[in-house]
Amino acid sequence: MPTDRPKTLLLVDDEPAQGRLIAAIATRTGWKSLRAESGKDAMLLLDSPDGKTVDAVLIDYWAPSSGDVDLIRQVAELRPELPILVITAQSKVSIAVEAMRAGATDFLAKPIAPERLVAALDAATEGQTHRGELRPLSEKVSQTLPFDEIVGSAPEFRAALAIAAKAARSRVPVLIDGEPGVGKEVFARAIHAASPRSKRPLYTLNCGATAANLIESELFGHEKGAFAGAFEKHVGKLAEADGATLFIDEIAALPPDVQAKLARTLETGIIRPIGAARGFEVDVRLISGANSDLLEQVGAGNFREDLYYRLNIVGLTIPPLRKRSGDVPPLARHLLARIAGQPGMRALGITDDALAILMRYDWPGNVRQLQDTLFRAAIECQGAALTSADFPEIAELVRQSETQGNGNTSSVHAFADGPGVALYEPDGNLRPLSDIEADVIRLAIGHYRGRMTEVARRLGIGRSTLYRKLSELGIDSAA
Repeated sequence: MPTDRPKTLLLVDDEPAQGRLIAAIATRTGWKSLRAESGKDAMLLLDSPDGKTVDAVLIDYWAPSSGDVDLIRQVAELRPELPILVITAQSKVSIAVEAMRAGATDFLAKPIAPERLVAALDAATEGQTHRGELRPLSEKVSQTLPFDEIVGSAPEFRAALAIAAKAARSRVPVLIDGEPGVGKEVFARAIHAASPRSKRPLYTLNCGATAANLIESELFGHEKGAFAGAFEKHVGKLAEADGATLFIDEIAALPPDVQAKLARTLETGIIRPIGAARGFEVDVRLISGANSDLLEQVGAGNFREDLYYRLNIVGLTIPPLRKRSGDVPPLARHLLARIAGQPGMRALGITDDALAILMRYDWPGNVRQLQDTLFRAAIECQGAALTSADFPEIAELVRQSETQGNGNTSSVHAFADGPGVALYEPDGNLRPLSDIEADVIRLAIGHYRGRMTEVARRLGIGRSTLYRKLSELGIDSAA
């Protein structure tokens, strides 16, 4: 895509007010906007000289029966590499599934924050060299998991889980550290669900997805007339979460003045909305998420030291997925089981060759990227199980890295952890020992190409014992 011209967005929408709003958001970030009121107008425009400059399409999506699905298919056929985003007021996952099967790249829910729209556009256009497999999804299917259903057996991960489970019983602040996508919100939801406050909802605020000038109002609230545009009173997250739990993600994005105000609240328990004559006391259990460099931000003077230590009464670090590649197979099976439970989706297996590819990839987006990748693959899969053919981009990246032979193990991991012997069921519980043993024996037979003497030696058992186990477990020696 040329870099000497602004990126162009085609908005397909028959609501002028929303069209003006989206155009204004796009313009502020360097995008040029075109608008079509109908699918027919959109196709005519895309086929015109002006349409050749379009870098992304945003379709206001109503329902599968509204004709929007046909429009998505037509755009995808006309311009296969053009990102297609859908924006919808529908909250049903089936809507997203139907749109993405038709060819949509991403989906966003109304009302949409300006930062989320811009991030989705940038992610779509920056990834135009990809078919879509590695693009992040803007809207996720969230689900609270209890601690015993969170999948992971790596020692560092289990240590973080143990700290979180112990902290859940108290009301002290918890700071969850880790790269984007490792599962900080999953941990926060598990902590809240296991706490005495679990009967109340978990309230959330993502500072990274909120405009800096709005964070104070979102957190503390404001009175009517407190500032230009404050036409009515707004209750902040701290007041909403009184008696409950508040999860503040990407807390490093707090502006300095809001950091000072939050530090005072943690010390006194009193919040004061913008424009209020006096404050009032709240009882909030605070959980914070940081993207691995918060202590560095403290050292650089960008984050208040006193606030850091008040947030970090209990601290834990979730390791990135690349440091626990042995967890990829059970995670993949677990995530596929969750995806299968969504409307419009079905149960799918996953083959060993697919797991081998997934284990050897670096996963810079961590578990979130793995979930997105599996979700996209599940939508497009025609068979009963995902295979390596369903992950062509990941397979190509793995191949390129291995071909380079530069010894860079940070980008691709070999089979040091074994290519996919799952320890956990999709629901997070341990598999029966006989099933695990059968998988290990099959793995050994394949690895040593059916040389049973070598298989027995490497497993530390005699040949007669090996053949007995093959009979007991119903394993063919050619497995």
